[in-house]
Amino acid sequence: MEKINWGIIGLGDIANKFSEGFNETSNAKLLSISSKNSQKLNDFKRKFNIEKKYCFNNYEDLINCSEVDIVYIALPNSLHHFWVLKCIQNQKHVLVEKPATLNYQEIKDIDKSLKNKNLFFGEAFMYRYLPHINLVLNIIKNQEIGNIVSMNSYFGINILTKKKFFFYNKKRNINPNNRLFNKDLGGGCILDLGCYPISLSILIASLTNNLKETDIKVLDIKKELGETNVDIEAYAKLLFNDSFFSQIGTSFKNQLGGISEIIGDKGSIKINSSWFGGDKVIKTIKGNNYIIDSNTNKNIYSYQIENISKNLSLNIFQPQYPGMSLKETLLNMYIIDEWLNV
Repeated sequence: MEKINWGIIGLGDIANKFSEGFNETSNAKLLSISSKNSQKLNDFKRKFNIEKKYCFNNYEDLINCSEVDIVYIALPNSLHHFWVLKCIQNQKHVLVEKPATLNYQEIKDIDKSLKNKNLFFGEAFMYRYLPHINLVLNIIKNQEIGNIVSMNSYFGINILTKKKFFFYNKKRNINPNNRLFNKDLGGGCILDLGCYPISLSILIASLTNNLKETDIKVLDIKKELGETNVDIEAYAKLLFNDSFFSQIGTSFKNQLGGISEIIGDKGSIKINSSWFGGDKVIKTIKGNNYIIDSNTNKNIYSYQIENISKNLSLNIFQPQYPGMSLKETLLNMYIIDEWLNV
């Protein structure tokens, strides 16, 4: 089987986890890497057995490498827009880490640049490709919980305090240059984590609505800013077509976890681990709980890599459902703008 050759620019923690997914795919190969940090470049080279000629300390050299089929951009949020456009200009397929851009205007620029080009563009919400998402979608489509009415979805991780002793927590020292807490680098919990509950809300709402920006209202916004002036906790209500609504929340200060619940007029679905899978999905109908295993039996990033590589080998240049489409990325960034700028 011919493999799709991937290149990665930016070799941080997420790129490391993503790269491990190639060990469990049969149709994709991590061919090339690029970083301005020589130590990271050498560490990746050794860990993933990358040939020296495909290791670059200049991002453009990787993008210009004729043997690279698709570029995965794992750079800080503030660099996504520029390097996505560079890939498009060089006729390279691209998968960009979430959030795709810093704001709605930047993703509209990308949308415009992709017009009339046979290029794949995807936003790396890997959870969309995991088994539990298809399971949930099938339950809804089969009307097992009736017509969907509302949902709630959260993603919050406490990164502001650390445990010292049994009942004593100490506040962490915040580095203003850390991308999570630096506004210029696209920091804040909404961009980093809140984009997940938004994207799931869009997926569920789209089952009964043909969504566009004017159909969505962002209501009941609550935000708390931290010492570096980025949001460290935020909540909102998303109203779709004045009917279906979703309560969403995100945090850097509270352990909200990743629970989502979808409520229909005949029952509900609870996802214990919305973003990483491998946990139970609980279907409740007339007070009776039905626990369904949604096993994730391999690296969680391998599902995404394998799916996209299969599409490219078939000359399919759009993410296949339920992968994140460009239209959904536009809606996602529109909602993020509304949430951030109030």
